[in-house]
Amino acid sequence: MTARLIDGNALSKQIRAEVAQRTAALTARGHQPGLAVILVGEDPASQVYVRNKVKACHDAGLHSVFEKFDADLSEAALLARVTALNADPAIHGILVQMPLPKHIDPHKVIEAISPDKDVDGYSVLSAGHTLTGGAGFRPCTPYGCMKLIESTGVDLRGKHAVVIGRSNTVGKPMALLLLQANATVTICHSATADIGFHTRQADVVVAAVGRSGTLRADMVKPGAIVIDVGINRDADGKLCGDVEFAGVAEVASAITPVPGGVGPMTITMLLVNTIEAAERAAG
Repeated sequence: MTARLIDGNALSKQIRAEVAQRTAALTARGHQPGLAVILVGEDPASQVYVRNKVKACHDAGLHSVFEKFDADLSEAALLARVTALNADPAIHGILVQMPLPKHIDPHKVIEAISPDKDVDGYSVLSAGHTLTGGAGFRPCTPYGCMKLIESTGVDLRGKHAVVIGRSNTVGKPMALLLLQANATVTICHSATADIGFHTRQADVVVAAVGRSGTLRADMVKPGAIVIDVGINRDADGKLCGDVEFAGVAEVASAITPVPGGVGPMTITMLLVNTIEAAERAAG
């Protein structure tokens, strides 16, 4: 392997230590940051994600509230709970774990969260702030990807970045954050005729489609930085990303692993957004 491994676990540990310091300082002033996490239903992956988020809060000194509801919870009841948390001064961030049961409209729930507490950065207003460079909260996964790219020391000004994927939660905001860093950005997706044509010109590639083997070595420009957002299972059931890691690592200059790359950074940036929300509330 010639590429340098971009260690998300190590960077996450460093940033979480900084969050813990900021949390301690704010708590000493009588304003302990608080995050409320809501889980509806029994989705196994969601239960793991929520458990990791709650643990990360405790480790950093944040106050966390975990509320679990049965899958038959009504939409009205969930919206009422979100409204109550909006009014709770001890809660600075609200996270409703997705996916929700089919009878609940996720858009309604996300939009019900106060913009001041939307630490996931998923609301229409937060998306507008991301678009315009405003003071809202950036979505955690793209925010974490930017920190991983920054850790390589590369200056994105004038660089060509290709994002594979156009989701509202990763692909689109990722492209916007790269634009804000003065990169020239191309977005590829399922309808792109020849993704490799674009990625072979890229100085930075962010793969975020949720399909293993999407980015192969012959699609990567020598010396490129590769960020793998995907979480998949291979034929043997082993965790893997969207990138054909072994081959691409021989071509790229730096690459994130799966696991241990983007994953830990997503939760870390949730903590960063929560402490920022608490600091704003405390003035």
